[in-house]
Amino acid sequence: MNFDYAETQQLVAASARDFALQYIQPHIMEWDEKQTFPIALFKKAGEMGFMGVLVPEIYGGSGLGYHEYIAIIEEISKIDPSIGLSIAAHNSLCTNHILTFGSDAQKNKWLPKLATGEWIGAWGLTEHNTGSDAGGMNTTAVKDGDDWIINGAKNFITHGKSGDIAVVIVRTGEKGDSHGMTAFAVEKGTLGFTSGKKEDKLGMRASETAELVFDNCRISDENRLGKVGDGFIQSMKILDGGRISIGALALGTAKGAYEAALKYAKERHQFGKPIAAFQGISFKLADMATEIEASELLLHKAAFLKNKNRKMTTLSAMSKMFASEVAVKVANEAVQIHGGYGYIKDFPVEKFYRDAKLCTIGEGTSEIQKVVISRNILK
Repeated sequence: MNFDYAETQQLVAASARDFALQYIQPHIMEWDEKQTFPIALFKKAGEMGFMGVLVPEIYGGSGLGYHEYIAIIEEISKIDPSIGLSIAAHNSLCTNHILTFGSDAQKNKWLPKLATGEWIGAWGLTEHNTGSDAGGMNTTAVKDGDDWIINGAKNFITHGKSGDIAVVIVRTGEKGDSHGMTAFAVEKGTLGFTSGKKEDKLGMRASETAELVFDNCRISDENRLGKVGDGFIQSMKILDGGRISIGALALGTAKGAYEAALKYAKERHQFGKPIAAFQGISFKLADMATEIEASELLLHKAAFLKNKNRKMTTLSAMSKMFASEVAVKVANEAVQIHGGYGYIKDFPVEKFYRDAKLCTIGEGTSEIQKVVISRNILK
């Protein structure tokens, strides 16, 4: 078993790190405070190959695997988790759904635009009254000749306003029927398809979150992804990979907070010595480093299974749950190590603290991950 980073992983990690330092770091607090979604940045990310990481080169993507994908999301999230979140959502949800379940014609039509960053993708499963209970969704698609008429709304959608295309899972059968939902791709500008409220959030503020609204939105059957009734099953498979994404986001967030705390603990002096010399602080740092290391190992094991197309639902849930809970814990300890300075915006840890919490909620809460894990280990 080889734990060394392959050369490709090292190269993409360095590229992502340089990109984040040059194009993201100077604007972190400005974007955070104004809730700016920096569309131009994602066009640049597309030029760098970060918007189609898993997409084959024939569609304009980078053709990389999940180990490289983790490295990219991690390095960007170490600088700004909100940008890491948007790149992760674009890659693993919308783009990957089309890549995995789209027809050849659909892939040729949409993937080159998504993989190059020309278009930004959104993905919609959650609704106002159906979060974890996705089977109870109210948004419907009714067949009308060769078209479908969609009515309803999705919320908490990353890129809900600025996305150029959204993959949405809507009800085409009975509520609660796992085969009663179907996936469709809907382009921006389609009559009856608009965006609603943009959320004012605690953290991840440079990553846009908004409603998708459908009012007698007519789309062609050519926009259907896969078979009628397969939408929920598809979305569960997409979320398997998406959990690696959020795990990578959490890993980068934890590393960013830890590295800031480590630096501060070495520089801050009290009672004539750096605070890192005190056991109370050094033990915190030891725990943080250990749990980050464990997160990374879990994630790369899940990535290994995903790359091999082996069953990895349990491990992806484990890695997502563990890494996200570690991110929250590490960010909390980083603030504590900074003391009063951890509570002000002149130091980066207060933002890591606010951003980290989303990792335990998005793409399946920690509690839902425990449901997934327990079901599988008890089979």
